[in-house]
Amino acid sequence: MTFLETTLFVIAIYIVLVLVRVILGPTIWDRLLGLNAISAKIIMSIIILSLITGQSYLLDVALVYALLGFISTVLIARFIEKKGDIS
Repeated sequence: MTFLETTLFVIAIYIVLVLVRVILGPTIWDRLLGLNAISAKIIMSIIILSLITGQSYLLDVALVYALLGFISTVLIARFIEKKGDIS
């Protein structure tokens, strides 16, 4: 097993651990932070997978996923902060 494959395995373990934190999180903010961390780890996994396979289009996929993850985190945080008032 190469270094990059080992790194993917370690990231997968971290995703599972953070998922436990999301499920057990006492507040909604803990859950949102955990989902943001899972999103970041998925982006890292896509980039490493791109390095392993040599397919550069996966970097574009990771970039789009990062933008969508950031925007969704900001919108969910605003929604929670305003207690459901969308405007």
